[in-house]
Amino acid sequence: MIHTRMEKLAQKIEEQLHAIDQKSIDQFVESLINTKRIFIVGAGRSGLVAKAFGMRLMHLGFTVYIVGEVITPAINKDDLLIVVSGSGQTLSAVVAATIAKEKGVKIVGITSNPDSDIGKLSDVVVQIKGRRPEDAKRDYEARQLTGNHEPLTPLGTLFELSAMVFLDSIIDELMLKYRKSEDELRKLHADLE
Repeated sequence: MIHTRMEKLAQKIEEQLHAIDQKSIDQFVESLINTKRIFIVGAGRSGLVAKAFGMRLMHLGFTVYIVGEVITPAINKDDLLIVVSGSGQTLSAVVAATIAKEKGVKIVGITSNPDSDIGKLSDVVVQIKGRRPEDAKRDYEARQLTGNHEPLTPLGTLFELSAMVFLDSIIDELMLKYRKSEDELRKLHADLE
């Protein structure tokens, strides 16, 4: 039963990833390459995905800050803010994006909802469809009719897993672009653990 669930989940993630617009991917990668400092924000599980991406960027040699950490400096117009939010409405992320926008910072929003506050504030929107609230209601009704009462991907799971795979693929692309080996990344890996 678990193997069947894993296969269904992997299939859903694959469907989500194939739906991402290539132009937005190219703009995202270009934004990463053309900035000196990167700030990343997300909350909850999306925040964990954001932090994992930030860590990998640091391993590649980028200057990265996670919004909310005590060592994060002020952001300025030459920086890049990456916002990871499935709903695009998470208050802390919207506040961070609003402040960055007021300072003229370029913003990349990674969200399921390009019409959200995050989507509207972003210069580049990478849409990872995930499972929207209206889909959850429709899925619930369909599951009731078919006798399948548990969702495969509750809450934001589909967005978060898809975002993690997408962002790790960006890291792989950057490794190739900068000709970085895993050994080079390992040199920047934390050693005070």
